[in-house]
Amino acid sequence: MTNMGKRRFSLPTLLETIAAWGLAILWISPLLYAFWAAFHAGEYAIHFDITAPLTLDNFREALSQAPFLRYGFNTFVLVTMLLAAQLVVGTLAAYAFARYRFFGSNVAFALVLVQLMITPEILIVENYGTLAKLNLVDTIVGIGLPYMASAFGIFLLRQAFKSTPKELEDAARLEGCGMFGILMRVYVPLARPTYLAYGLVSISHHWNNFLWPLVITNSVETRPLTVGLGVFSAPESGVDWSIVSAATLLSVAPLLIAFLLFQRQFVQSFMHAGIK
Repeated sequence: MTNMGKRRFSLPTLLETIAAWGLAILWISPLLYAFWAAFHAGEYAIHFDITAPLTLDNFREALSQAPFLRYGFNTFVLVTMLLAAQLVVGTLAAYAFARYRFFGSNVAFALVLVQLMITPEILIVENYGTLAKLNLVDTIVGIGLPYMASAFGIFLLRQAFKSTPKELEDAARLEGCGMFGILMRVYVPLARPTYLAYGLVSISHHWNNFLWPLVITNSVETRPLTVGLGVFSAPESGVDWSIVSAATLLSVAPLLIAFLLFQRQFVQSFMHAGIK
């Protein structure tokens, strides 16, 4: 009976493990191919020869054919500007929704939640028209402006602020802290894991965002990495998979390096923030 019980328990576990490994390999296989092709000559891009010589010529060629360093700088400025704006707007809005009751607060928060159900692509035409009137087409500010107020960030920070004990706020008020002092000395420090988790989501999302930057940008001075890579790998300009793979690694390298260096902090921040 004991052996049969162990078999019944271990077989589903074994199947789950095999399925998990299979999905993991399937998910990472494009990245593994990109690594292989980027460090090998074009003739070895689809012929896997373990003795094939390694080369960095693909990276040199990619950098000489397109200004990926400029694209990387544009992307860094974009995600930094967006994250700073989202944290400021999200913190103030979440604090108001979490700790204050005002006329129409429930309706206002419901409208914030409704934004979570609307994909940004639906608003591309309206957003483009608005930015054209503001003369912000083909600017980095124009790329980020529609995303500076994040409904997801407001919701996430509101939940974190609501879990903060009210007694801490009362104690800070007795110490002479005003509204802004209470926010900065009580709520923000206790919500640090939530800020980190949201920051990771925001950076990865806007680093990889493609459709809106493609619509709103026209020049090298404003294109982010995703659009630059799309233009670089367009079929009409010819496709060399080794060079395209090298360009792809140049685009994703900052996020990969950051994840490898801080993966433990990443996982802990998501666990504390309650993101599943």
